[in-house]
Amino acid sequence: MSDMIRPTKEEAMEAVKTLISWAGDDPTREGLLETPDRVVRSYNEFFEGYNIDPEAVLAKTFEEVEGYDEMVIVRNIRVESHCEHHMVPIIGIAHVGYIPNKRVVGISKLARVVDIFGKRLQTQETMTAQIADTIERVLQPRGVAVVIDAAHECMSTRGIHKTEASTVTSRMLGLFKADPKTRAEFMNLIASGNASS
Repeated sequence: MSDMIRPTKEEAMEAVKTLISWAGDDPTREGLLETPDRVVRSYNEFFEGYNIDPEAVLAKTFEEVEGYDEMVIVRNIRVESHCEHHMVPIIGIAHVGYIPNKRVVGISKLARVVDIFGKRLQTQETMTAQIADTIERVLQPRGVAVVIDAAHECMSTRGIHKTEASTVTSRMLGLFKADPKTRAEFMNLIASGNASS
């Protein structure tokens, strides 16, 4: 991606005008005159994850944890992403847990990593793996668990129109993969949080 030549804003706006015309409307009519600029600005927000290094976000850790070595879980992190196949939204929640190995990271950083990978063109499976693998690589914890439950508008607003369907993906590493009791504890804790909401 870093070797790719990024189009200018003007080129991106022209592409939006082409899509409006292809859809059957007139990009020069009053209601659509500012649409290309709005779309390009919204894309800056939707896909800002390409401009942020998730490993740098996790780099600041704390070692003064009074020997804490149990799970740290952040539940119900909102996921906003876009399907790389149709460029329509993927909306859901992520649950992220890890078992520290002498170092912890600020809990907001875990949510930030979800945002960074979410704000890229994605498949849910890839995003789940990227989040878990990055946490493992940077923090080197005793285990990492990531579960994402999301609805895909490529299934609900087009194609088969299954509006109630959601997709659940998970990635378990370290103790969460090796120890069924640890994995079950994590799954129970995230389920109990969902039941009360």
